[in-house]
Amino acid sequence: MADTPHIRFPAEWEPQSGVQLTWPHAGTDWRETLDEVLPCFVAIAREIARRERLLIVCPDAAVAQRQLADVDLARVRFVELPTNDTWARDHAPLSVFEDGRPCVYDFTFNGWGLKFPAALDNRITRELARRGAFAPGVAYRNKLHRVFEGGSIESDGQGTLLTTEACLLSPNRNDHFSKTELETFFLRTFGARRLLWLTNGYLAGDDTDSHIDTLARLCDARTIAYVRCEDAHDEHAEALGRMEAELRAFRTLSDEPYVLVPLPMAEPVFEDGQRLPATYANFLIINGAVLMPTYRSPKDETARARLAKAFPGREIVGIDCLPLIKQHGSLHCVTMQYPEGFLCESV
Repeated sequence: MADTPHIRFPAEWEPQSGVQLTWPHAGTDWRETLDEVLPCFVAIAREIARRERLLIVCPDAAVAQRQLADVDLARVRFVELPTNDTWARDHAPLSVFEDGRPCVYDFTFNGWGLKFPAALDNRITRELARRGAFAPGVAYRNKLHRVFEGGSIESDGQGTLLTTEACLLSPNRNDHFSKTELETFFLRTFGARRLLWLTNGYLAGDDTDSHIDTLARLCDARTIAYVRCEDAHDEHAEALGRMEAELRAFRTLSDEPYVLVPLPMAEPVFEDGQRLPATYANFLIINGAVLMPTYRSPKDETARARLAKAFPGREIVGIDCLPLIKQHGSLHCVTMQYPEGFLCESV
């Protein structure tokens, strides 16, 4: 029997080769608000392309290119594929190293527990591998026997994973496995030493069953940024208060308390009477910068200042994501980063 490889799941803040976006089009849920949301995707694409490569999955590259008129297309690769939607964080692969060799893990994406159609999006990773989107030597690993989404996990690159019980243990994902069985699987799959579970915390309007990237984020191996609700009358106050207590009880691998960076609870945003899941925790770390969602609120600057303290040396770039949250996700949700050496250099 072959030796079990040493697996490492890199942190988001490590050097990157690029980021994937899955482009909005009239065949997605954006059909009614496409003109409104496109500037948000273009702004994300522009900031990424200034710093690293950009991989765009879309049904029609010529249309996407016209929409990206002021983006440096020399750093953009288009792969034409049919898609259901745009949430690359959850249908794109997870990048790991096996004995130092880059690998992409392809889990099943089932529309956040069979809530939405996902058959086309679930094929994207296999097609990207088949069409040479990944660098030579990057191995494809079929993990389709498990339902899993990138937005549900955080890694410090050193053996710690952070997640939520509400998502990983939710019905219609992997509910035929116990918590212990799932923990064993994910620790083994990602070569991790421990899995920190949050049992509290949620956002109204969130379709993901409390993805960790909406609530609490690892900024480095000893720092966690998280959503704090200071309005006792807000419906989130009690649950987020309990989540904060859990975070305070967590310890780093060196048995020290984490440095906690509280992000403000975004001002309530409603659409057709439903509260939308606006959150400042849904930021994206890229080479030299952090792309932060903004919501046309005075709290945007408070969040920016706090993230600047969590990420010294990185530019904090705000991107208006008010149109984006109308489909119940934000900036991190529509992106997936690839570590250095994973994306093909040619465009």
